[in-house]
Amino acid sequence: MRILLFLATNLAVLVLVSLVFNLLGFESILQANGVDLNLSALLVFCALFGFGGSFISLLLSKWLAKRSTGAYIIAQPRNKDEQWLTETVANLSRDAGIKMPEVGIFPSESSNAFATGWNRNDALVAVSAGLLKRFQPNEIRAVLAHEIGHVANGDMVTLSLIQGVVNTFVMFFARIIGHTVDRVVFKTERGYGIGYFVVTIVAEIVLGFLASMLVMAFSRWREYRADAAGAGLTTHQDMVAALRRLQAEQGQPGELPGELTAFGIRPGKSGLADLFRSHPPLEDRIKALQSA
Repeated sequence: MRILLFLATNLAVLVLVSLVFNLLGFESILQANGVDLNLSALLVFCALFGFGGSFISLLLSKWLAKRSTGAYIIAQPRNKDEQWLTETVANLSRDAGIKMPEVGIFPSESSNAFATGWNRNDALVAVSAGLLKRFQPNEIRAVLAHEIGHVANGDMVTLSLIQGVVNTFVMFFARIIGHTVDRVVFKTERGYGIGYFVVTIVAEIVLGFLASMLVMAFSRWREYRADAAGAGLTTHQDMVAALRRLQAEQGQPGELPGELTAFGIRPGKSGLADLFRSHPPLEDRIKALQSA
């Protein structure tokens, strides 16, 4: 399913880029002399690909989340637990000033939750079966409030914008590097040589890896904002209690797919790895709430 989605997404972006390029008259990222880069055409090309892929992924986020996690969407509560869950999300959404998201439960014994969706009034909030089983009601409510905070803050859209900018400039500078090396090292006089394609791919990988630090920095910052929003919708004590409960279960296996906005993420090793973490350490999040 993921491979098919990847191919379909890239095909859609390719068709969009080709259509826009034809409409705008950009037929090549090279100047008419076949030697120099047409930087304006290159920037448009990279922006269309960079933002196109990011926003198509955003539009498909709920669909992907449901299928990646096997989440059951509660259309009509079947028992008291589901009734309580939907009513709690409805109340939190009303307090946050957003339309009630879809509510789901996904089959995982790990304690986790996520929120996703293309806008704050068309979102999905889901919790794991394990979280519902082991967390206290006030802790579950705090987790849900955290996820509602993500939705109300527009984090999914903002992250897609940032990722689109990052994608654009990674592609842009990778092609400039590839073009320069192709001309200077491989001595290609006109058009594209093999050196351009090889160097561009390598440069994209390296620059993309480095640029991901910016995206992860925003991701960590939004976790603090969502914690604060969750504490505002519930209480600081309940939010801290939920984080501490999650902290106690960190060693258990099972995580959500990395593309989802997850409430709980096991911390990695400290040091350089911290720059590539999507979530701050739970202890830091707890300290931030206690000092607020």
